[in-house]
This record gives sequence, structure tokens and C-alpha cells, in this order.
Amino acid sequence: MRGLVPRQVSFCTKSQNLFFSTDVEGAIAAADIIFVSVNTPTKTYGIGAGKAANVKNLELCARTIAKVSTSDKIVVEKSTVPVKTAETLKRVLKANQRPGVSFEIVSNPEFLAEGTAVDDLRNPSRALVGGDPTPEGRMAVSTLCSVYEHWISRDRLLTTNLWSSELSKLVANAFLAQRISSINAISALCEATGADVNEVGRAVGADKRIGPYFLRASVGFGGSCFQKDILNLVYLCQTYGLHEVAEYWEKVVTMNDYQKNRFAKNIVGRMFNSVTSKRIAMLGFAFKKDTGDVRETAAAYVAKNLLEEGATVVVYDPKVTAESMFMELEYTLGMTEATFPELKKRLLLVGSHEEACKNAHAIAIMTEWDEFKTYNYEELYSNMVKPAFLFDGRNIVDHSALRKIGFEVYGIGTRGGSEEAIAAAGAASM
Repeated sequence: MRGLVPRQVSFCTKSQNLFFSTDVEGAIAAADIIFVSVNTPTKTYGIGAGKAANVKNLELCARTIAKVSTSDKIVVEKSTVPVKTAETLKRVLKANQRPGVSFEIVSNPEFLAEGTAVDDLRNPSRALVGGDPTPEGRMAVSTLCSVYEHWISRDRLLTTNLWSSELSKLVANAFLAQRISSINAISALCEATGADVNEVGRAVGADKRIGPYFLRASVGFGGSCFQKDILNLVYLCQTYGLHEVAEYWEKVVTMNDYQKNRFAKNIVGRMFNSVTSKRIAMLGFAFKKDTGDVRETAAAYVAKNLLEEGATVVVYDPKVTAESMFMELEYTLGMTEATFPELKKRLLLVGSHEEACKNAHAIAIMTEWDEFKTYNYEELYSNMVKPAFLFDGRNIVDHSALRKIGFEVYGIGTRGGSEEAIAAAGAASM
């Protein structure tokens, strides 16, 4: 029942008006507005397993709210939910409400990014509030908007009906993921033709109709939202018989999987088609910088592929813990010591980048941590097995400077290898 907010709560910092309590039922009873912010994970069993969202936590919240409420409430969906979830909440609340008590459901999805969530809350691009087109529904929407108006200008408050609001969250994440998969698809073509995906992305992003955001090629997207929300959208489309639409959006996830596998295969291929008994230093394991979140991280998929090829993978990440790393491998990829007996012998988390890279045959940059740009790569190179490879899964380091040191460098969507190899490839293409 995390996320139930009593009526005293606001985000003003001028007075003491933010409180915490474990008395869930007391907080519900005292509240005028209740935010329901519980997890809606992808189902792992039953109908829709692997795609549909499990909304049992929202139903449990609704039952508790109805049980203890003695006055009218505005119930706000904050969780990412399938379209029509508000109908479920309405039915549960109505079936269990006390005489004389009424509820209004409002959809208010969050658009916060990990690593910048507080800033996104204080200065959002927009706040979306959806409600029923009834006098009571419009009043509930207006009430919630009045709360946001304490720090958000009215022009950034978007109001819709319930279903548009619920769908908008899924579609927003799907569009962002689609852009990443689009530029990643082009990165493969760039590598095949000699084009540079960074230059292509810059040229395309200069078109004001497209814009520059989310056009940086990488080893693939991760996190708790993108894949989950796209697959939820796919399942919704399938449920409504829109199979062509479902197939379209499912390809976004397919392309993301392709990019992760392509990166791992490139490591093996460039290292003489074998990484058996070789040490790979993996810089970064979180799915993005400024967070320790490893959910659906591309690094887990690449590590699994390399381990299965016989490599030893030594990870350094400034925020990730060994517990979370192995938990992600088990939860998402089913990789445990039972299924892979040498797991904790050949996948190691160390405390520094120097330790990770010492005696390594290759470095694989998996997360765009700023500190990775500042390392003394000449010193790292001197302590590596030669030829020393560097695979930049985020295109964040100076490839030309690294090649001068002696590294064989391969980025995403760029020409790779030594200066000699690039020159030879250029001559062969003329």
C-alpha cells in the first residue's frame, strides 16, 4: 500500500507538512486525496504471462480504501496501468463502499526518469490528469489540478478523460523506446557501410520535426519501464484484436534484443572468435548512469552471453551491488549457480576500474557513467593483455585517442579497430 498520501502532504519546503507513517488505514481515513502508487509488474504466469500487467496490488488497495473510508475520497491512479484499470477500481470500491461514501477515480501517471526524479517532479514537462466527463469527475480533476498549481504553471497541466490518461503513459514510454530502437537499427547499417551513427543522428535530429533527443545509439535500453510498458501495450492491442498494431510495437523490443546480442557477438567475433578463458572488464552494470538500478539492464544480457562463451567477466560499477547484479541475472534471465555452476567464479564485481581492467583482454563500456570518460586509459592499457580491445557500448570515450594508445576500439555504429585496420578497410572499399 505504498503511496497512500494523507491530506496534509504537499511538496512545499517552506513549512513542515510532509509526514511519514506506517498507519495505512489511519492515513486513508484521514485523507481527502489518496495516491495509489504500487507496483504493477509483468505477469509471470497465467493469461498474458510475459506481457500483461499484474494489477492485483491496485485491487488490494481499492479494497482497503473502501473498508476504512468514512468520507468521500478522490482516488488517484499513480501506477502505470493498462487502459480500463480505473473501471476495475470503480467496481471494487462501489461493491465495498459504506453507505453515504462516494469515490472518484482520477488517473495521474508519473513521467519521472531515474536519476532525475526529484527535478522532474519539481519542474515537469507536463502533469497529466484524467477523469470522468461528469460533474463529479470534473470536480475531482479540478481539485487535483489545484494541488499541482502550487508549483506547476497551468499551461503544463493537461486534462483528459480517464482512458486517454491511462494509455498516454504506455504510449509515451513506447515512443521513447521506439526512437532508441530506431537509431540502434541504423547503427548496424552504419557499421556495414562506413557511415557514423553519431553524425547520422546529429543530422536527423537537426530537423525540428524530429528533434535531437533519444537519438544516441547504444547497446540497448533497459530499466523497469520501457520493455514492460511496451509489452503491456502489445498485449492490449492483441486483446482488442489489433494484431498488426501489436506486431509493430513488439518489433521495438525485438530490435532491442537484437542490439544486445549483436554487441555480445561483436565482442566474441573481434576477439578472434573466442573469449574462452579470457578476462573481460565490464565498466558499468546499471541500465543508465546516476542510478544503481539493474532491472532489464543490457549489461546482464551481454554478461550472460560472454559467460556462456567461456569468458570471465569482471564488473565495476560505482553504484551497483553484487546482490542486485546476481538477483537480476536470476529474475530476468534464470541464471543461477544451479543452472550455471561457475557463475560466481566467472562473474565478479570489484571495487575499482583498475582492478577490473588489470590483466583483462578487453574492456566493455556498458553504462554511460561520466567518470568513465576521465580514466587514465594509457595506464589501463599498460596492464592489459595485448592486443587490448575496447568495446564502447555507449560511444562516450574518445576512440581516436584510445587507438593512438594502442587499443583496438569498436563502438556502436562507428568504424572500429586500429588506425591500420580502418585505413585498410577504407582502401578496400574504394
